[in-house]
Amino acid sequence: MMTADKDKFKEKLLGHLSQYLCDIQDSDGNWTVKGVIDIFKNIYTISLDTKVISKVLAIMLFPKIQQFAIENDFELILSKEQNFYPAISFIDKKSEEKIALDIKSTYRKSKTSASGFTLGAFTCYFRNRSSKKNITFPYGEYKKHYVLGIVYTKQDARVDEYKIYTIAELTRILSVIKDVEFILQEKYKIATDRPGSGNTKNIGSTTKMEELRDGTGIFSKYGVEIFDDYWMYYQTKDMAQLLELPKPPYRNIKEYFEYKQGAKSDKND
Repeated sequence: MMTADKDKFKEKLLGHLSQYLCDIQDSDGNWTVKGVIDIFKNIYTISLDTKVISKVLAIMLFPKIQQFAIENDFELILSKEQNFYPAISFIDKKSEEKIALDIKSTYRKSKTSASGFTLGAFTCYFRNRSSKKNITFPYGEYKKHYVLGIVYTKQDARVDEYKIYTIAELTRILSVIKDVEFILQEKYKIATDRPGSGNTKNIGSTTKMEELRDGTGIFSKYGVEIFDDYWMYYQTKDMAQLLELPKPPYRNIKEYFEYKQGAKSDKND
């Protein structure tokens, strides 16, 4: 039986998906998706919108992931809504263990760094582990939480989004991305100690390619328990103000350990 504990899930799924890189990109590394086609065989090009690219990449992978689930005796459940966590839930048909798989994509900034992922909320279901709001199953029911990261390089040349192409012109259409790479890690191993981009209350990831590939982010050496505790009690400035605190108790991992040590000392006194 393939259990999450032995991490054969990660090894097998990554190996399975890597077989299909040739379906996603050609021999030169260019993305095989050129645009959207209508019933009149007109092709409308895809822009460099990261949300569109992310969605199309995920759609391409769903049948492959479903095949993996069938071959390895998992029940596969997709998220009900776009903002639900995770993208895919696996349920082992023998042990009934649940494994969360969130699919994220980002682009390279250089050979050694990427823009980074947002790794899901650190409020709501993350803090209330029995909550069913915006999550397929309560967070606490999942044995492990994985992130399938899709990293790509943006093409330098801009696609003409105003031009409509025909099937005969297919090879002339520039691929908006190239050099697609899969990264599969437990969420805590690639998380950072800062929120993700924007004002949303999401956990951020490391932006270093080596740490993403190897799963050696800042929490990897401390373990999932420290990761959970850090983000369950992390506060933004707005959250601290609502609690009538002058400032958040900590803003990074160094301040977190100082805060925990101070709290421990106060308790002993």
